Amino acid sequence: MMDEKGDMMPLYLSRFSYTPETWARLIGQPEDRAQAAQSYIESVGGKLHGFWYAFGTHDGYNLWEAPDNVSMAAVSLAISGGGALSSFETTVLLTVDETLDALRKAGRVQYRAPGA
Repeated sequence: MMDEKGDMMPLYLSRFSYTPETWARLIGQPEDRAQAAQSYIESVGGKLHGFWYAFGTHDGYNLWEAPDNVSMAAVSLAISGGGALSSFETTVLLTVDETLDALRKAGRVQYRAPGA
């Protein structure tokens, strides 16, 4: 998805876990929470690329596209503040080109190890 300038929007990976109370409500009244997630990100001009449930450390994962970090932070804060989750973590994903740019810039950083 492109922003208004024709640039690709950043991608974000979220990991979440529901509270036991949320699972109990979903067992009593199952619903597709991907639709809700889609509406949240679309409200800030973004797009939901995927919504998956899992078992393990996290209950689910989302792949989002948002216009910028502030927009994604707004969605994250709204979801986290809703009380249905016990954890919500979001990671900004870099493209291969962005990583190559970072590697080139890293070569110019004059890093000195502690105590060196």
